[in-house]
Amino acid sequence: MAGTDDAGLQSAGVGEPTPARGVSNTANAGDTAGEGDNSGAARTPTAADASVASISTAASTPAAHAPSTPSGLSAVSDAIAALTVTDATREATVAQLNADEESSSLLDDGKHTLPFVTRLYGGLVMLLGVCTIPLIIYELTYGIRQVLDGKVTIDALALPFILSCVEVVVLIANAACMAVFGVQLLRSHRRHAARWAYALMPLTLAHGMLSLALEGFGANLLGPFVQMTILIALSVTLDPALLQERQLQWHLKRMDDHDAYTKAVSEDMLGRDQSGKGYISLDYFNIFWLFVVGCVVGLIIETIYHFVLVHEYQDRAGLLWGPFSPIYGCGAVILTVCLNRLWRKNPVLIFFASAVIGGAFEFFVSWFMEAAFGITAWDYTGQWLSIGGRTSGKYMAFWGLLGLAWIKFVLPYLLRLINRIPWKIRYSLTAMCTVLMLVDIVMTLMALDCWYSRVSGVPQNAPVTQFFAEHFNDAYMQHRFQTMTIDPSKSGRMA
Repeated sequence: MAGTDDAGLQSAGVGEPTPARGVSNTANAGDTAGEGDNSGAARTPTAADASVASISTAASTPAAHAPSTPSGLSAVSDAIAALTVTDATREATVAQLNADEESSSLLDDGKHTLPFVTRLYGGLVMLLGVCTIPLIIYELTYGIRQVLDGKVTIDALALPFILSCVEVVVLIANAACMAVFGVQLLRSHRRHAARWAYALMPLTLAHGMLSLALEGFGANLLGPFVQMTILIALSVTLDPALLQERQLQWHLKRMDDHDAYTKAVSEDMLGRDQSGKGYISLDYFNIFWLFVVGCVVGLIIETIYHFVLVHEYQDRAGLLWGPFSPIYGCGAVILTVCLNRLWRKNPVLIFFASAVIGGAFEFFVSWFMEAAFGITAWDYTGQWLSIGGRTSGKYMAFWGLLGLAWIKFVLPYLLRLINRIPWKIRYSLTAMCTVLMLVDIVMTLMALDCWYSRVSGVPQNAPVTQFFAEHFNDAYMQHRFQTMTIDPSKSGRMA
């Protein structure tokens, strides 16, 4: 840092005015920040390197103009301050993180005994968890025997049955975690107990939501509510440093992510595959926004194509809410992942690869919708190279052209577009939109299942099915999904 300070003072006209001397000292500062350049090892630039670079730029200003331009001194001072703050912040965060871990380890040695009431609760929780698992297994085995003996009939793909299976899995996981959580409380292992409390929270929430969907609002929600309240209280009081430690770790990760972001921007490689093997970096941020754009653009293209072909407008959306067609979103993601390392290859190879990938994906989606819900959304029977009416040679050629245009022309511009989302909101915006998209997808699947059940004549007794029958009835579903028809006899469900 001393070399950097000397360089900054010299570039501002303080000390020796020789330009070469200032540049030399700045270079030495860069070597110091890089922890020595004699080894020849490559090092990933960070925000600190960016600050050193800005000092170097300021130092390269001709010394003859430095005394008459105070802005030179100001620029160097700002760069030095930014570098110092960045390093100091990172070092302080790491030091605080180490201190919190040491403090927590001292509390977690079993010598700092928890209050008797807490340990008593731990013993009860452990017993409850240990006894619950055999009971669940017994009831599950009894139910399977009833089905095999023909005393009970079930629809294996009906929403209530699926939710019941998920609830069984959640209850087993919850019981196992409760048993371990109780042991940690009995042994006064504060840190481990706090971690298990955090792990139990989403399981308790899932149990409550599943119980609400299957049994409605009533006394069945009392247990999950009480358990969640106790878990929140214990997670705060058992090891207060654990929450602060996680916050510090999150801040450190944000610093590293920002360094990588700044480096990519400076090299004009934002969103690109840094290894050079593929074109795009297959991280969640890129994949999610490619999916969203594919959903919207695919819907627009299909709507225009249908209008030009039959001269009528038809709503061809694939989700309950929003202008989204998930088959095109998934297609965009699959083509990107599969063709990412072929972007430099011959266009003919990309065309045929896209045609095969797109045709196989279209065939699978058609089969799944028919097997799961008895839904037919398209039928290519009688067309050239038709494969079971689920795909055809014409549409495989369309997928080939779409994949070629996507990789060669659309993806570069689209990548620059989605990476224009500012750093300050890119992750929070992506997380929020992910939650909204997941809710839309899950609600759509549940609404389709309930629609199938109503058409099949299945009684809608569960609260969740009654909710969908009231808010998403047959008329609503037929108007929303105008390309879909349901025929329960085509489904692969087993009663």
